[in-house]
Amino acid sequence: MSRNQGGKKSNPLLSTQRAERTRKILIQVGVAAVLVGLIAAIGVSVAVKKARRDAPGPTPTIAATFDGISASLAENGAIRIGKPDAKVTVRVIEDLQCPACKLFEQSNGQVLIDAVNDGTAVVEYNTITFLDPQSGNEYSSRAGNASYCVAEADPSKYQQWLTTMFEQQPLEGTAGQSDDQLIEIAESVGYAKDAVAQCISDRTYDKYIKARTADVANSIGLSTPTVLVDGKKVDLEIMVPRSLEPVISAAAAS
Repeated sequence: MSRNQGGKKSNPLLSTQRAERTRKILIQVGVAAVLVGLIAAIGVSVAVKKARRDAPGPTPTIAATFDGISASLAENGAIRIGKPDAKVTVRVIEDLQCPACKLFEQSNGQVLIDAVNDGTAVVEYNTITFLDPQSGNEYSSRAGNASYCVAEADPSKYQQWLTTMFEQQPLEGTAGQSDDQLIEIAESVGYAKDAVAQCISDRTYDKYIKARTADVANSIGLSTPTVLVDGKKVDLEIMVPRSLEPVISAAAAS
C-alpha cells in the first residue's frame, strides 16, 4: 500500500470524492459562465433594439425657391413657405385627421395661399400626429409623414396637396386612405409617383414627426387647429369664411 509524504496511508475513496467535487465545481463554473454570456448577449440585443427604436430617424430636406417664394424646414419642424420679405409669420398647427382642422382649411386655406402669393405672410405648416386612435389604420401618422414627403419632393405643390388632403379626410373612427391611395392623391396634384411613393410607403419621417408632435405637446399643447400670428395665439371662428384675413392684415400694418 502506498504512503504519502507524511507517512500516512492515502485513501482511494477520499481521493475519488475530492475529484468528484472538483468535477462538479468545474461544471457549475462552466454553466455559470454560459449563463453570464447568455445574459450579456440578451442585454446587448435589447440595447441594440432600443437604440434602433429611439433613433431620431432622418430629417426632411426642404429647400427650394419658386416664383419668388422660398420653402424651407423651420426650426420648429414646420414646413415654411413664403416670400423672404414677408412681414408676417403665420404658424398653423394641425393634424390631417382633425375635423376642426378641415373646417379651418375650408374657411382659411385660400387666405393662406393668397398671403403667400402676394408676399404678405410666410406660413409655417406645423403638421402633427396624435389622432391615430381615431383611425383604424394609423391614418394620422401616415398622412403626417406624407406631408413631409411631398414637401420635400416639391414644396411649390404643397398647399394644393394640403387642400386636397383635407377635402378627402376620412371620418373619425373609420380607416383612412391606404398608402397607395395617399400616393394617388399626391399624383392628382402633380407629384410624380417615383418622387413620393417610397417615402410614403416606408413612412420615412414617422419618427421625425412624432418627435415634433412631442415638442408641440410640451410647448403649446395638443389642440388643433392652433394658429399663431407672429408668435401670438389667435382665437378664430373657424367656420367663418376668411376669418384669418383681417388678423393677417392688422399684423402686416402694425
